[in-house]
Amino acid sequence: MLATKAVNSDKEASPESFLVKFHAAPSAEEIAAMKGIKSVEPLFTSIAENEALEKRFGLDLWYVVEPEAGVSLVKAAETAASLSSVSKVEFNTIARKPDCTFHPMPVEEMVRTKASTEDFKIFNDPQFSNQWHYINVGDMTISKNVYAGGDISVKDVWASTTCGDPSIVVCVIDEGVKWSHPDLIDNAWTNTGEIPDNGIDDDGNGYVDDVHGYNFVDKGAVSWDVKGDGGHGTHTAGTIAAVNNNGIGVVGVAGGSGKNDGVRIMSAQIFSGKNGGSVAQVAAAIKYAADNGASLISCSFGYGAGTFKSDGAYKAHGGAEYDAMLYFNNKKNNKAIDGGIIIFSAGNESTGYAGYPGALENIISVSALGPDYLPTYYSNYGPGCKIAAPGGEVGQPVPSGGYSVRAEVLSTLPSELSANGDDYGYMQGTSMACPHVTGVAALGIAYALKLGKHYTVDEFNSMIVSSAKDIDARISSAGSKTVVRADGSVYSTLKLSDYYHNMGSGCIDAWSLMMKIEGVPCSLIATGSTQWVDLSPYFGTASTSLTYTGFEMSKEAREALGVVGEPELKHGRLYINASKIGSAKVTINAIGGGTAAGTDTTIGGMAISREISIITRGFTSATGGWL
Repeated sequence: MLATKAVNSDKEASPESFLVKFHAAPSAEEIAAMKGIKSVEPLFTSIAENEALEKRFGLDLWYVVEPEAGVSLVKAAETAASLSSVSKVEFNTIARKPDCTFHPMPVEEMVRTKASTEDFKIFNDPQFSNQWHYINVGDMTISKNVYAGGDISVKDVWASTTCGDPSIVVCVIDEGVKWSHPDLIDNAWTNTGEIPDNGIDDDGNGYVDDVHGYNFVDKGAVSWDVKGDGGHGTHTAGTIAAVNNNGIGVVGVAGGSGKNDGVRIMSAQIFSGKNGGSVAQVAAAIKYAADNGASLISCSFGYGAGTFKSDGAYKAHGGAEYDAMLYFNNKKNNKAIDGGIIIFSAGNESTGYAGYPGALENIISVSALGPDYLPTYYSNYGPGCKIAAPGGEVGQPVPSGGYSVRAEVLSTLPSELSANGDDYGYMQGTSMACPHVTGVAALGIAYALKLGKHYTVDEFNSMIVSSAKDIDARISSAGSKTVVRADGSVYSTLKLSDYYHNMGSGCIDAWSLMMKIEGVPCSLIATGSTQWVDLSPYFGTASTSLTYTGFEMSKEAREALGVVGEPELKHGRLYINASKIGSAKVTINAIGGGTAAGTDTTIGGMAISREISIITRGFTSATGGWL
């Protein structure tokens, strides 16, 4: 009977308990019929106001079963499976804990060029200019192969659209987040109904001392300094929402502008020291995020690539975890989207497909790029990878020989884990790429709220994945890349043709997502010479017949693009010479139906205008490089 009801095996599973799903809510008699069982408890904490949604996805039918002492896990599972009331048995498989190796900040100061100082002046955080993954100015002290513009295109978003929104909650499902970190505390989600450290569930939500989240491993307040912790959760949280413009440390993608307007970080801790990561803990953490207001979950963990090789294989196994994700997808916690957005890392096995659950069709899975704007040596690629983002790569060669750890991603860390008590450090991985996309998605939700827009989950996921800039032109032109060891010797050489069309839709582009939300069309041009923008997509195929009366381009827009000379309108095209990589909006004015607009005294045409977004890059692909 176990063979027909078990969705997975007991290999790589917790020996302490397993899960069962009943056909219907079990009676006390049905639970008592399980022999050799110490306890049978509901897996999910039920919230009265969410009961209908819980029942819709069967969360009320999942239970955690703990065998009596001396009874093997398999024997107890066989007993449970023999009951007609049980529909599924799921062993408590342990998800792979991410590598938590970090490098402290180098003692030497970064060599800052005049250009880089200017580019980073938007915020006053002192280590901002070390975060090439936000603004890549081509600093060769990071890598001799560094690629200017190989970043997430977020600078102009911060300057002109949004930096965050405190009503947006992002749940980091990972190691515990150090919410008291000086660069995170002001953006930490706080459960105001809970009194800290009193051992009481003050707000009655089923969790004790969940002030800034919950520790699903040790059953209590969030921790980050247990032996075996690596600072992974705190690092990913900093990328999403380290407080911006506060005069200390680093910048977060959706960390605000220094006016208490960053998104809020909730910590759902599924790893503590060397423990945690079970299906039960992950599933419960996902539901906790949904029930406590999270609009996004950022998940830098998963099962090893190859554990599952199709959505069907995962769903057959997925059980409680999959049901919890469906629940989160359908739990509306903000006015802009009718459910929750789920983002996973693709995995670090250098394998030709993403790991699950991120590889699922309706979940965003993120592969990793280095400061050279090329795939990293560790990143998974191929089927299941939806989009790429900077993940850092320590083996990037520098002109002086060896490598610099500054080619990794800089973010927040618990000082308790550092030998010198530093609050910041470098890590690499698809784990670091994932929160970049999460942060951009959080900015997108914030901007949609600001504009009063509304989307389904599928619509918003589609906008995220299609808000990508081309990396394939860079991949095809590079041919191969070399990763080095600290002594300068070759660690690995990548044949980049394996990655062509296999890193998802391209690199996440924050500006493009904001323009999709705003409804402003985008045109991509290359820097360095006069380029033209075809106006027919905006004014129709007869655009060459229109009379153009001029354009409006702000001083800030000109500076963002580094406009050389004066743009011109002729032959249905806008001619412009941009010297800088950036993004800006331009309003084009024209007359439809004549050479001048009609007035009270003359017959004429209609004055019309269209706003377009111009995006400049160091190259364009044959297709324009834009989705």
